[in-house]
Amino acid sequence: MLDIRLIRKDRKAIETKLKTKDPQIDLTHISTLDNQIRENKTKVEQLKARRNEFSQKIGELKRAGKDANKEMAQVAEFAEETHQLDHLLKQLEEEFNQAFSRLPNLPMDDIKISQDPKENVVIKEFGKKPSFSFPFKNHVELNDKLNIFDFKRGAKISGAGWPVYINMGARLEWALLQYMIDIHIKNGFTQIIPPLLVRPNTMFAAGQLPKFEPQLFKINDPDYHLYLIPTSEVSINGLYIDDVIPTEDLALKYIAYTPCFRREAGAAGTQERGLIRMHQFNKVEMFCFAKPEESMQVFDQMMASAEEVLQGLGLHYRNTLLVTGDMSFAAARTVDIEVWLPGQNRYYEVSSVSNCTDYQSRRSNTRYRDKEGKLEFVHTLNGSGLATSRLMVGLLENNQQADGSVRIPEVLHRYLSGITRLGT
Repeated sequence: MLDIRLIRKDRKAIETKLKTKDPQIDLTHISTLDNQIRENKTKVEQLKARRNEFSQKIGELKRAGKDANKEMAQVAEFAEETHQLDHLLKQLEEEFNQAFSRLPNLPMDDIKISQDPKENVVIKEFGKKPSFSFPFKNHVELNDKLNIFDFKRGAKISGAGWPVYINMGARLEWALLQYMIDIHIKNGFTQIIPPLLVRPNTMFAAGQLPKFEPQLFKINDPDYHLYLIPTSEVSINGLYIDDVIPTEDLALKYIAYTPCFRREAGAAGTQERGLIRMHQFNKVEMFCFAKPEESMQVFDQMMASAEEVLQGLGLHYRNTLLVTGDMSFAAARTVDIEVWLPGQNRYYEVSSVSNCTDYQSRRSNTRYRDKEGKLEFVHTLNGSGLATSRLMVGLLENNQQADGSVRIPEVLHRYLSGITRLGT
């Protein structure tokens, strides 16, 4: 949630900045509603003050044994007018909150202005693209021999986009998760296991509602109004709704492994087959609460921890600073970490690290006390550390051998009872 005072101070400047994320944004209606709310609140306060004056006068008249009918009629008029204004205010505030909550976060000043993801800025590369002396295969083709996923039986159970991991596929997935968790714990993150189902207000606090309602799975139960999380960012952000975090505890750095659920599974086509886009996937999420002056330092720590995972696996990747129009709704700054997938002949995001500044904390009312003891909103940061589905694709496709087997990176051997290769 933005600070409405920014719009009141300089609507045009804020609108111009928001348009760099979404060119369709127009703050005219929001400003009009804000002005109407403030004007009507002033009227209500004035009416209540007048009603109190007349109520006091009625008491004086009655104590003096005088007629107070005229004053009592006036108080009744004030009460009726106040009731009508309160009703109008409720409608205006509901309309305002709906519109205001759909505004994205402001991008930081140094973010490149563009709506074209092709203009994202590559800021770092690690390693080199692999070269093959044989006709290489994509992960779906490799699976014909390896038999570590079953897409058909997953579809039989739940429909397209819900694969079954089998034998070494399941073991390798679990090894990846254990490896990533170990790295992040070593780097100072605290592991938690959060709920997978959350309340609507928790979704709202993280910026998922109301804008992304169509993309979310929710349970159809008369006794529960709950959503399946699209990422554990939602659950972790909800830990401190309406809380004041002790300043000495900041920064709080958490990781959580959870399955993630998303309705949009991407467009059909050869590049989107297999594990590239799914309705359910596994992810280790990093999430931090930080003081504003420390949030970029925490951002760098999150980036380093995510990159350490990929460097240990020996995968070629690049970091791209996203342009304004390609950033997520709640983010003020985002760097995507993209792994090269030979079978798709392109880079795919395996991690996205974002500084959301105070956007989420305003929605969740998560605060701390600054040096002067004043309550301020914390900054929140999130990042994949990492999502395993595309990472699995990267491991299989980049480490394939001429005989169709796949070499397993050394850092995973200890999680797999010493197994070093798939398909042998």
